[in-house]
Amino acid sequence: MSFFEAVAACLSRYADFKGRASRAEFWWFLLFILLASILLNQLTMSFFGQSAANVVSSIFSLAMVVPTISVSTRRLHDMNHTGWWQLLSFLGVGTLILLIWFMFPGTKDANRFGHPPPSVDG
Repeated sequence: MSFFEAVAACLSRYADFKGRASRAEFWWFLLFILLASILLNQLTMSFFGQSAANVVSSIFSLAMVVPTISVSTRRLHDMNHTGWWQLLSFLGVGTLILLIWFMFPGTKDANRFGHPPPSVDG
């Protein structure tokens, strides 16, 4: 899955918490969020100042909350875990645990969340 395919898939499945997401889809989408945040912040700050950049950054972050939770849930599904494991992120070390989990390959065969996503990353 390419960068643009992953971003399109995540944004088109904005609030779809069913199914599975490959490692590539998840990590490409996180890279998109990081790059878009930096670009929006820099452009807004250079034209309108820091306060406007803070507002635009906050709006973008809020707009990306649901698709990020959605793709994270589908990524956990790919490893045969429920999406509720994301609640670990409320603990101090929970986010690190989740990021490590997201690096592992999903189950190769169908699991309780569906068939594996088409992917070359295993």
